Amino acid sequence: MRPFQCSYSGQTLELLDKLNISLILSTYQAGKVIILSSDGERMYQLVREFSRPMGIALRKPLMALAGALGVTVFRTDPNLAKTYPEKPDVYDAFYYPTSVFRTDYVDIHDIAFTKKGLIGVNTSFSCLCRLDGEYSFNPIWKPPFIEKYIPQDLCHLNGMAVDDSSEIRYVTAFGETASKEGWRENKLTSGILMDVKTNQIVLSGLPMPHSPRVYKGDIYMLLSATEQLIKVDLKTKSYQVVAKLDGFIRGLSFKDQYAFIGISKLRNTHTFSDLELVDKEIKAGVVIVDLNSGEVVGKIEYESDVEELYDVHILEGYKRVNILNYQQSLKHRALITPFGCEWVENIVDTKRISIKEESQNETKK
Repeated sequence: MRPFQCSYSGQTLELLDKLNISLILSTYQAGKVIILSSDGERMYQLVREFSRPMGIALRKPLMALAGALGVTVFRTDPNLAKTYPEKPDVYDAFYYPTSVFRTDYVDIHDIAFTKKGLIGVNTSFSCLCRLDGEYSFNPIWKPPFIEKYIPQDLCHLNGMAVDDSSEIRYVTAFGETASKEGWRENKLTSGILMDVKTNQIVLSGLPMPHSPRVYKGDIYMLLSATEQLIKVDLKTKSYQVVAKLDGFIRGLSFKDQYAFIGISKLRNTHTFSDLELVDKEIKAGVVIVDLNSGEVVGKIEYESDVEELYDVHILEGYKRVNILNYQQSLKHRALITPFGCEWVENIVDTKRISIKEESQNETKK
């Protein structure tokens, strides 16, 4: 069996091609970022190593990725893609690292580009924080029931929803708790959705909520413990189940009438041991749900190496995408400026270093 071998079914290939998108996934368990693309007939997969990758943020031409000790910002440029030395004229997007914000371990979960800058959900300190290089992190908001910024994961704040105007609107947490990991005791029944503007709890009693999103004016999120994609009704403070899935769901993105959702196979740890789905035969991957019918119309499943996903995002308008981690960027150097982007030859002892990682890590499915 090949490393990171995956299978696909349903309309997966056709939809990726028809919608003119690629998918980017983060798996902290495997320490990888995975990019999936299709030309309608074949699946292309690119696997890159990162240290504990979590939340992904996109705002063309930028991408940000939360990791173990910081957040890396990337920029894509058509010239870098077209002239990539190892494979010229193959890619239409190429994400190259331009900056790293060092946070040390604060357990950043969701991140987003917003009107307040690049904002991360700082789970360890139970707050939202700005990532700007001035400090390890700069707190901008915390739930009203949290009194102090202390690194004790008081309520397991994890998800953040940003609206179409780049305003932060909602967050999810596993509990309205203010003691060290206090959320653990009732994590299957104590989750909340909170309005950041009003500091009001919109929904409570949720089973491990993740990935709140505002899409076309509606609020969606995932109830991970009960395997449900839901749509929130703010007027009645209730929700409608859009789809019931199999697996611990986390990571949500939309294109047209379709939702792309990450599926995890859970390890039997103290965090997940009391979930019924732990004993299910589940393969990690991505499911595609038709929002109109609630039906699963496509599926990607991993046969090896990937057990847990954190985030799933759509790369709009790109059919073949590449990304370099920081170590790779030291070997394949580029200059990215306001007046153009170019690859730079890396000279050591007058010999150009040849990089083989690209051909080794990319496989056709």
